[in-house]
Amino acid sequence: MTPEAIARAVLDGHVAYREVFDEITFGARERFQQADWAGAQQASTARIECIPKAVTDVVAALALDPARDLERWRAARAPYTSLIEDRADRRLAETFFNSVYCRIWDHHDITDANCFVHSAFERREPAEQPLLKAYPGDDEGGWHAVFERILTERSYELPWQDLERDVDFAARALALSLPGVPVSACDLELVTSNFYRNKGAYMVGHVDHPEGRQPLAIVVLNDEQGHVYVDNVLTDEDGLSIVFSFTRSYFMVRAPEPARLVVYLNTLLPGKKRFELWSSIGYYRHGKTEFYRDFLAHLEDSDDPFVTAPGIRGMVMAVFVLPSYQIAFKIIKDRFPPQKDTTRDHVMASYTLVKRHDRVGRMADTQEFSNLRLPKDRFDPELLAELLEVASRTVSVEGEQVLVKHCYAERLMTPLNLYLEQADEEALREALDEYGNAIRQLAAANIFPGDMLLKNFGVTRHGRVVFYDYDEICYLTDVNFRHIPEPQTEEQELASEPWYSVAPNDVFPEEFPRFMFANPRIKKLFAELHGEIFDADYWKSLQRAIEDGQVMDVFPYRRHRRFASRFGSITEDGPSPRATGGTGT
Repeated sequence: MTPEAIARAVLDGHVAYREVFDEITFGARERFQQADWAGAQQASTARIECIPKAVTDVVAALALDPARDLERWRAARAPYTSLIEDRADRRLAETFFNSVYCRIWDHHDITDANCFVHSAFERREPAEQPLLKAYPGDDEGGWHAVFERILTERSYELPWQDLERDVDFAARALALSLPGVPVSACDLELVTSNFYRNKGAYMVGHVDHPEGRQPLAIVVLNDEQGHVYVDNVLTDEDGLSIVFSFTRSYFMVRAPEPARLVVYLNTLLPGKKRFELWSSIGYYRHGKTEFYRDFLAHLEDSDDPFVTAPGIRGMVMAVFVLPSYQIAFKIIKDRFPPQKDTTRDHVMASYTLVKRHDRVGRMADTQEFSNLRLPKDRFDPELLAELLEVASRTVSVEGEQVLVKHCYAERLMTPLNLYLEQADEEALREALDEYGNAIRQLAAANIFPGDMLLKNFGVTRHGRVVFYDYDEICYLTDVNFRHIPEPQTEEQELASEPWYSVAPNDVFPEEFPRFMFANPRIKKLFAELHGEIFDADYWKSLQRAIEDGQVMDVFPYRRHRRFASRFGSITEDGPSPRATGGTGT
């Protein structure tokens, strides 16, 4: 096979992948209208899996010999660059080329000679289709006229539950965020395609006004009775940032020119890295490419050392950070203590589960790397010595480089146990409430964290509590929750060890307080907020709901921000905050 034929075969594989990706994505609107929430979850998983399948197909078709065909592969890079230079998705095409190379050559020798470590193209993106639709304001009709036009134009086959009410609520919410600003001085623009995730449809855009640009997201829900309604309008960067959080599932959005969409989203969310935004719209492989490019650039522009991550050292993972970059690198240790009944393969499978599962705003997304090479002189000597001791199968020194054969990278957060040590009374109560909400929402999404110690949860910059230690994670429906049996004899009552049989998947929630909290005051406060978590019947009720096919509501804003709470009861039969959270926290 000639280099030109290799290039064409790789591009054909990329095109096939994009066709599957787009087909799944374009089905999001119909799934939303049908309230097909189980189908939405299945589609999300299928879309994640479509790129590795496409790479597998290309690798099989190329049948290259890693020992003999590297030069032909290198020669294919130039014709491939020519083939993709006019494509609107050329950056994604570069990443597909990289993925094929890494599959064949097992992530060795990651250089620009072999793949696209750096992009072959300038940052300027081609513009072929309109990205935004304008809805200019005018004082005569006010924001009511603007939102009536938006909701009417972007209507679904389903009727609005109460269009006049929703227009009024949306207009009031935006007006409250722009006090004293004339509507005629504002220009509202929305991305032409809606963003779909879980049970929500999001119209994302901005409002330009005399003092600057303000992000905007209109959240539309399906009441599952054949009507749609506006549940919220988000009007600030923090609110939109949580919507595009690394702890949530990827959006489904039509993006013929995805790089332009990411650049635009970055103008709304300048505090986010572009690699996070690429991942947020489903291109998680390219998010990894962009992360690596950004990380290499940061290494060049910084001089602080890699150091051990703050907090209690884990029994399964060795974790280190580059403080100036706010990313944690996690390496599986060579050996685990006896109390950790797990294997390396199980840990890796757990991280894959999280990648594919609905993270409901409570689990951190990760990037997985193989054969990552880092400069030795950037490592704190004590950290390097520790890594070589506890993870010698994974970490080695080769000249002036440290080779990490396998690791995970995720956003650095403040460990919850450290956060609580510094928290005042109000912050303590808020964090413990968040901790309980995280456990509850994970459970309602069919995830049991396993090890629920405080140190395994982190606090984000928005104050949300997120789970990030996945080595004991499992599906909630695979757990057998039990009450501790009542002792029948004095010997049983005084026994130091359980006198009753315990199977590997048995869990006794009554025991949670003993290992979750060392501080009696914190234990008591948590019990006041979330005492149900210590009751086996609570967990069993969640299992029954999951087995009955219920899909929980979790939206990225607090209950009190929903229109039903802010502006009063919507209708007698309309939406209201639901017991399962419906709303994020």
